[in-house]
Amino acid sequence: MAALKTTPTQELKAQWRDLFDSEPPPFNRRYLESRLAYRIQELTYGGLKPKTVKRLEALGEQLDGGDRKKSRIRADMMPIIGTRLIREWQGVEHVVTVTADGFDWQGRPYKSLSAVARAITGTRWNGWVFFGLRNHRRGA
Repeated sequence: MAALKTTPTQELKAQWRDLFDSEPPPFNRRYLESRLAYRIQELTYGGLKPKTVKRLEALGEQLDGGDRKKSRIRADMMPIIGTRLIREWQGVEHVVTVTADGFDWQGRPYKSLSAVARAITGTRWNGWVFFGLRNHRRGA
């Protein structure tokens, strides 16, 4: 596995074809290295126990309810449930609470921060920018 770091990318792709029996994805080199390292360990020591796989699937289902859009959002990019986001707009303080299903503002549920920002301002905003959070898609 240590050799993966110095293996040329074309050889990594060839190893991917051998170990996964499919074409390598168009992701960066670091991704290929980490997935190949995991696959080598999996083949050497065995994969996860079926009971563990079922448990992980159940936890994932609880987290995103089977919603494929939600499952693509990185969990570490969302504020923790219960977090209060505070923004002053035109002299009025607005408090938004992060919920399991989205956000709550003035006792009403919203699916996105952008929808909350639009309700507050009457214009379209990127909600993450409006509340002073990082751009959650780029991690900037």
